[in-house]
Amino acid sequence: MGAALPLGDPAPVDGRLPDDIRTDPASDFSVYLHVPFCRVRCGYCDFNTYTSSELQGARQDEYADVLLGEVTLARDVLAAAGPLRPATTVFFGGGTPTLLPPGDLGRMLAGVRDAFGLAPDAEITVEANPDTVTDAVAADLAAYGVTRLSIGMQSSVPHVLAVLDRTHDPRNVATAVAAARGAGLDVSVDLIYGTPGESINDWRDSLKTALALEPDHVSAYALIIEEGTQLARRIRRGELAAPDDDLQADMYELADDLLGAAGFEWYEVSNWARDEEHRSRHNLAYWRGTDWWGFGPGAHSHVGGLRFWNVKHPSAYAQRVRSGASPAAGRERPDAAARRLEDVLLRSRIREGIPVSELVAEGRHAVAALIADGLIEGPSAVRGRVVLTRRGRLLADAVVRQLVP
Repeated sequence: MGAALPLGDPAPVDGRLPDDIRTDPASDFSVYLHVPFCRVRCGYCDFNTYTSSELQGARQDEYADVLLGEVTLARDVLAAAGPLRPATTVFFGGGTPTLLPPGDLGRMLAGVRDAFGLAPDAEITVEANPDTVTDAVAADLAAYGVTRLSIGMQSSVPHVLAVLDRTHDPRNVATAVAAARGAGLDVSVDLIYGTPGESINDWRDSLKTALALEPDHVSAYALIIEEGTQLARRIRRGELAAPDDDLQADMYELADDLLGAAGFEWYEVSNWARDEEHRSRHNLAYWRGTDWWGFGPGAHSHVGGLRFWNVKHPSAYAQRVRSGASPAAGRERPDAAARRLEDVLLRSRIREGIPVSELVAEGRHAVAALIADGLIEGPSAVRGRVVLTRRGRLLADAVVRQLVP
C-alpha cells in the first residue's frame, strides 16, 4: 500500500497555503492525477495502490467525482496565491488508470480544464496496463483530449514477468501500442531491468521487443527492492537472489547502446526519446522543480517551494474531500541547503544539466576532477554546464555528493 508518508507540519483543514507564498504566473504548472486501483498487487511495487479487497468502503465508480472535489479546492487555494495558470502537462498515474472507464478519466480531465485551463499544446498522458487497452479505449481517450499513452511493458520474458508478479499477457503490449497508434496517440513503453533471475540476454530480448514496437519514448528503470514488498520478503527468505549491481550496470549500458543505435537519445538518466518533441514534459517538470499539484490519495504536490501530501487511503481521502476539508495530511518547506541539494540532485540527471555558475564554490572546484574521472562531459563544462557522461549516469549520486559537499 505504499511507503509511509513523510514527516512534516500538519496541513490546515482548508488547505490554504502560507500567506507569503505567491505563485509565479510565468512559471509552468503541471497536474498529476493519481488513480490508486489495481487488479492485483505486483510483488515489487510500493506505490500507493489498492486492490478491491483493500478499499474498505471506497468505491471505484465514485472516485472521479471525489477527485473533482479536490480539484475545486485546489482552484480556490491557488487563486488566493496568484493568477491561475493553465496546466502545461497532465499525467494520470497509478495504480492502473485504465481500470476506470475512459469517461471517468475524461471527466477528471475536463474538471482540470474547467478549473485551470489547459495550455494549447498541453501534454496529457495516461499510464496503462497492456491488458486494459483496446481500440475503443484508446479512441475514447484520444477523444477526451489525451495525447500520450505510457504502457507498462516491464519485460517481454515470461519468467521475468512472473517474478515481478506482472499478470499481463506479453502479446498484449503490441496490441495496446497498435490501438494507441490507431487513435493518434504518442506511445511510451516502460521497462524494468535487474529482476532476480533475469539474464543479460533476457534483457536484450526485452529491449529488442520494445524497439520493434517503434515507440516514441522508452523508460528503463533498475529494479529497486523496496522494504515491505512481497519481493523484498522473498529475497529476505532466500527464495530469490538480490539484484546484482554490476549486472544492472551492464544492463544499463546495453540499453543505452541499443536505444542509441535505434535513434533514441537519453534526456534523463532512465529515459530516452526519439526526438526532443517526444520527451516527457511532465517528468521534466519534476526534474526542473516547477510547480505541480498532485490529486488523489497519497499524491504529493509542490507549489512555490512548499511541499504537501495527501492522506494515503482512498476511504480517508474520500471522507475528507466530501466533508469540504483538504485531503492534505502534512507539508514542509525545505530550507535553503535542502533546496540546493535537491535542485542539483534532480537537474543533474537531465541532459541539459545544470549551470556551473549555480554551484557553490566547493562544487565548482570539484568539476575538473569529475571531468578527469570521466563522470562529467568536458566540452559541456567548458560551455558552462555540468552534464553527466554515461559513466556519470551510473554513478549520479556520487557525482552529486561532490557537487554539493
